[in-house]
Amino acid sequence: MQNTLSLRAYTKRTDTHIHSYHQLVLPTQGAIVIEIPNFRGSVSVGECVVIKKGQEHHFKADEAARFVVADMNSLPDHLTQSEQQVFDISAPLQSFLLFVEKQLVHQVHPDIEQTLFQLFEQLLAQQTLGHQIDPRIRRAQTYIIEHLAHSLDITILSQQAHLSATQFKTLFKRDMGQSPMHYITSLRMEKAKALLTHSDLPVQQVAEQVGYNDLSAFSRRFRQHFGLTPSQLSGRH
Repeated sequence: MQNTLSLRAYTKRTDTHIHSYHQLVLPTQGAIVIEIPNFRGSVSVGECVVIKKGQEHHFKADEAARFVVADMNSLPDHLTQSEQQVFDISAPLQSFLLFVEKQLVHQVHPDIEQTLFQLFEQLLAQQTLGHQIDPRIRRAQTYIIEHLAHSLDITILSQQAHLSATQFKTLFKRDMGQSPMHYITSLRMEKAKALLTHSDLPVQQVAEQVGYNDLSAFSRRFRQHFGLTPSQLSGRH
């Protein structure tokens, strides 16, 4: 098995794999819902999940989501020794992933692919693992990702986490670094961008798939988030 980086998409159908090598999955658009021995939940943009060799894993994702996947013969020592399998990635690594994503869309010379992998390894070696997200917040996070087309509010999410509304908002902000509603908006906009980029859906249907029945409200929010309208991004209406 060669050390490789690739750009991948998955499906909403749950799949099961076992590998003879280590695999890191890093979302660049959307999120993946995954179950491995020490973790069950969702992994979204800004996070990485480590699947160690021989570990059975079950996973699914929206078809429009995209992931940089690293297949590795060996892991850095701090990842090998840690039982933590999901962690927030550093800003330099996140920026590098966006660059890699653009490169891997095209046919890349093997020498360049190997250089990209070596840079990835160096950034990964510098990566700290940080704190783990509370499982109750993970449960709510997974619910959000799987229900972006539906109405979501603090009452619904706090019930999913089995917390009071106040406890939920406090823990969510602590673990996710932003309020629940801001997180939901960000995910909706990222999913909308992915659908506009990787599907032929009209803008109205994209809006509905991310929880907006009002096209004008969706377009305003999208423009606030990305600096251009959905139609300007996709070239369609």
